[in-house]
Amino acid sequence: MQIQGTHYRTIWTDPGEPGVVYTFDQRLLPFEIRVVALKSCEEAAQAIEQMLVRGAPLIGATAAYALYLAATEAPPGVDALAFLREKAERVLRTRPTAVDLQHAVRRVLESVETKPSEDPATIALQCAEAIAQESAAQCRAIGQHGLDLIRTHSQRKGGSPVHILTHCNAGWLACIDYGTATAPIYAAHDAGIPVHVWVDETRPRNQGSKITAFELLQHGVPHTVIPDNTGGHLMQHGLVDLVIVGTDRTTRRGDVANKIGTYLKALAAKDNDVPFYVALPSSSLDMSLEDGIREIPIEERDGEEVKYAWGMEGDKLKKVLTMPAQSPVANYGFDVTPARLITGLITERGICPASETGILGLFPEKNQAK
Repeated sequence: MQIQGTHYRTIWTDPGEPGVVYTFDQRLLPFEIRVVALKSCEEAAQAIEQMLVRGAPLIGATAAYALYLAATEAPPGVDALAFLREKAERVLRTRPTAVDLQHAVRRVLESVETKPSEDPATIALQCAEAIAQESAAQCRAIGQHGLDLIRTHSQRKGGSPVHILTHCNAGWLACIDYGTATAPIYAAHDAGIPVHVWVDETRPRNQGSKITAFELLQHGVPHTVIPDNTGGHLMQHGLVDLVIVGTDRTTRRGDVANKIGTYLKALAAKDNDVPFYVALPSSSLDMSLEDGIREIPIEERDGEEVKYAWGMEGDKLKKVLTMPAQSPVANYGFDVTPARLITGLITERGICPASETGILGLFPEKNQAK
């Protein structure tokens, strides 16, 4: 995707600088575009933990690169694989809900374990790069499958703009490139199909108003930022043609964990006969779980995120208290949308029902994960 007309991916390495991984500090967007150099496993783990990077596919890729950095840090004479496993436990503790992280850590460890005679850092880097490349390709394919969906809506409307509501940021900044929920939007816009995006601000960290709006603005996609509670009103008045969101973990039967507030949008969409789609790469599937409400771990984050808001005052970022400092806060990071509320899953292999049958129809190899 583009920043000021230049193509970037969200995480990358420079062959001339081994032991360094580059990414953007997303906490500062859209006010400052800052590239950060991660030089240790601990720095990468903290980047995930503190949401310098966020979004399930990017969290997964960052976790993979974290183990590459760990492999470069193994002291001489120490069992490199044992050292790497220890660091992997640290990385796994950073964010409990996004399953991409677990998949990436397991894949890097397995890659190193199967090639004991080769340099662990080289193998880990190759694996991390492969994960990033595959993620970008998956998101591009999601965009192409979702494009057909948007094109159909456009034809039904006689070519007038298709109004799409999204929640949080499931764009290229949450991934490596293209995004999940935004990939079909970018593909439609680039194909000349008129689209307009309703952008939920997504409290408490405002990933919608800060990051999704930034992305869409950079790409030239028409959009309007709305308070989180506005979506139902828009649907009641026929101003939303479809909803597309992302996911951090999707169960075997199609239940979806996504940023807190997604469930409420799904309920409103169901009540107003608005199609509700979830865009996801297969790396976000967790076939070991069935009941998302009871089985998916929901991250609880620091109440400071709710108590304070960040914004610009003049040319400086400022942190402002927005509520009584003594009031307690509950800050759940995610909620679960049951499969019954989901019209379909947009994946890199096509669109399927949010069900075990639908998922296995596209990904039969996942049946082994039960």
